[in-house]
Amino acid sequence: MDGLPAPPKSIVKTFELTDVPVRAGRFIARKNWIVCGSDDFQLRVYNYNTSEKITTFEAHPDYIRAIVVHPTQPFVLTASDDMTIKLWDWEKGWKCVQVFEGHAHYVMGLAINPKDTNTFASACLDRTVKIWSLGSSTANFTLEAHETKGVNHVDYYPQSDKPYLLTTSDDRTVKIWDYTTKSLIATLEGHTSNVSFACYHPELPVIVSGSEDGTVKIWHANTYRLEQSINYGLERAWCVSYQRGKQGVGIGFDDGAVVIKMGREEPAVSMDGSGKLIWARHSEVVSSIIKGGDASLKDNEPISLPTKDLGTCEVYPQTLIHSPNGRFVSVCGDGEYIIYTALAWRNKAFGSALDFVWGSKDNSNDYAIRESGTSVKIYKNFVEKAGGLDVGFQAEGLAGGVLLGVKGQGGIGLFDWQTGGLVRRIEVDPINVYWSESGELVTLACEETFYVLRFSRENYLEALQNGEVEEDGVESAFEVITDINESVRTGEWVGDCFIYTNSTNRLNYLVGDQTYTISHFDHPMYLLGYIQRDSRIYICDKDVSVTSFSLSLSVVEYQTLVLRDDMESAAELLPSIPAAESNKIARFLEGQGHKELALSVATDPEHKFDLALALNQLPTALALARVADAEHKWKTVGDAALAAWDVALAAECFTHARDLGSLLLLHSATGDRDGLAALAEQAREGGAHNVAFACLWQLGDVPACIALLAGTGRAAEAALFAQTYKPSAAPEAVGEWKKELESAKKGRVAKILGVPGQDGDEELFPEWDEWIRLEEEGGVAPVVEEEEREEEVREVEENLIDAEA
Repeated sequence: MDGLPAPPKSIVKTFELTDVPVRAGRFIARKNWIVCGSDDFQLRVYNYNTSEKITTFEAHPDYIRAIVVHPTQPFVLTASDDMTIKLWDWEKGWKCVQVFEGHAHYVMGLAINPKDTNTFASACLDRTVKIWSLGSSTANFTLEAHETKGVNHVDYYPQSDKPYLLTTSDDRTVKIWDYTTKSLIATLEGHTSNVSFACYHPELPVIVSGSEDGTVKIWHANTYRLEQSINYGLERAWCVSYQRGKQGVGIGFDDGAVVIKMGREEPAVSMDGSGKLIWARHSEVVSSIIKGGDASLKDNEPISLPTKDLGTCEVYPQTLIHSPNGRFVSVCGDGEYIIYTALAWRNKAFGSALDFVWGSKDNSNDYAIRESGTSVKIYKNFVEKAGGLDVGFQAEGLAGGVLLGVKGQGGIGLFDWQTGGLVRRIEVDPINVYWSESGELVTLACEETFYVLRFSRENYLEALQNGEVEEDGVESAFEVITDINESVRTGEWVGDCFIYTNSTNRLNYLVGDQTYTISHFDHPMYLLGYIQRDSRIYICDKDVSVTSFSLSLSVVEYQTLVLRDDMESAAELLPSIPAAESNKIARFLEGQGHKELALSVATDPEHKFDLALALNQLPTALALARVADAEHKWKTVGDAALAAWDVALAAECFTHARDLGSLLLLHSATGDRDGLAALAEQAREGGAHNVAFACLWQLGDVPACIALLAGTGRAAEAALFAQTYKPSAAPEAVGEWKKELESAKKGRVAKILGVPGQDGDEELFPEWDEWIRLEEEGGVAPVVEEEEREEEVREVEENLIDAEA
């Protein structure tokens, strides 16, 4: 059992409660509260999300040592140095509804019976444990738990199969009791000072104890064997807590706290090729069947499975694996293995083993066990092979399949099941090894990378016959196909396709040297297998909640042929691929550079449109744009047409796309007056006045330009434009300008504006008659000397300044 420190954590929130020690605290998760008891005799309740104080009151006239929260009722139990236990009801305003008396010393610990939540146990320094019922102020019975020292802690066994509780004491022991017979089951010895706590892990068959000697010890809950002793150098250990449904265990010391991760999250579950599932819930084994054939089943949709109890297992299952033919199931754990029949769950074989692996489908009843670092045994049809296996190095783990893998010394040795000879030693350290059914391909899944190799039995046998087997086996027996920088969590070969879940919570598959993602998840998922009958991949989470995803084998086979550049065979297979998979095939072909073929296969209009543009097939792209009638599609086809010098098509596309800027550029460059006139009208209706003006200007339609400026609130620009290009229209334009200024309450500025051709303003426009004559004759205005022009500008500026003042 591994006890590994969890990654560093940060403090989420701190509550400053009091200046005296806080000895007890509990979460009330359903209310988002924490409840704490301290040496100032106060019980305090806070909302741990908002930090709001819910209540505080004196619960006992002495130190509060322990608190427990009822799992379903609005009750909190507190224990104190005043030798009493009190029951509080928060729905009655934290009223004390019952007092339990009978102990003769400090009450140190409390525990509610998970099998009967109406009863609870208390641990006391008077060396006893008392069992109480809610509603009765006197104890049901008393256990004389420890003879010489007081009891510090009490905890119930969490499962339903044993009526046990454990106690810890200053006599340096942990004791296991049957509370129905009041008999002592076991005494755990090993601590060298007072034992502060011990608890059953809710998921794993272990007991965690902590002592003032600074150590935390992990004991097997069934055999009571000491599995591991941990000392973090943080002085005395005082308290413990765990995460239900997870592997985290938190331990508090004098000088800090440690969270350790125990066991593994991957469930002990196995599925055979027909869809029969078998998994373990602690020591109980259940089964279910995935019937399949449901055409309405959607990807990632939860599958409701009826379960059947098969019985119990004599060991705690750390691994549970079907034999290759599905007839048997092996269970390995607690240093033992047991082989059961899959249907009746009858014991077929058993023995001592640290690891257990099956052979392949060609030798379904063959298996191997690792008894120790120096002993690996092979069983042929359930009979031990004479002589064992001469590994030649310290064996640290096994891997089953076509060849027997033995891990150790930073690598893995692959041995022949029949002869026991070393086929090849590979200097990588895989966590798992996955073989294809044909035995030709194998995946070595290491911590951060997985390798795909091709195995040639012919090369191995040839080298064996020629006596060319070296110390590390036959080098030519394996050829590296690819390596992928991903961490495989679980995997399986389906034909030449490797399906796997990885450490980033994705379901992927590998064909050749290309990986494709099927789905993403927000929590770890584990591969159960692929059922060809349903063309679906089945996966589950740690609670064996099953979902599935569609994967057509014909798709995988087609991808394999394309990657092998066998396009003729791929073309023959293409009609057999389901229509629903066409777009997946099209995207695969595009990725391989076969864009024309992808266009012929694709059914998704968006993808077909992109492919048609990439291949410069404008007629196809135009047809798709007409069907979709989306501006961005018209614009894209227009750009492509312009790049291909198809001006007429570009103009049509830009018109549908309402891309006025591109149309202006196009009509200007080609001198298309009809196009400019139509664009001017379109731009005016669309409010693109700058484009409309540019069109009218290029058409030489000066009156329309003046009208456009005047009609869009630009009277000043209209007047200046008219004065420059059509003097006869200037009087009216200046009149409109003056009206605009007056309406804006700038009458003084309006008054100083001269109106060309108006009586009284002749001096301001001495060339007026000449301008009118030139306009009528189609000429240009006379050139004004630079000095005269500067003088006129200066006079206008001075008049404007005076008017503003």
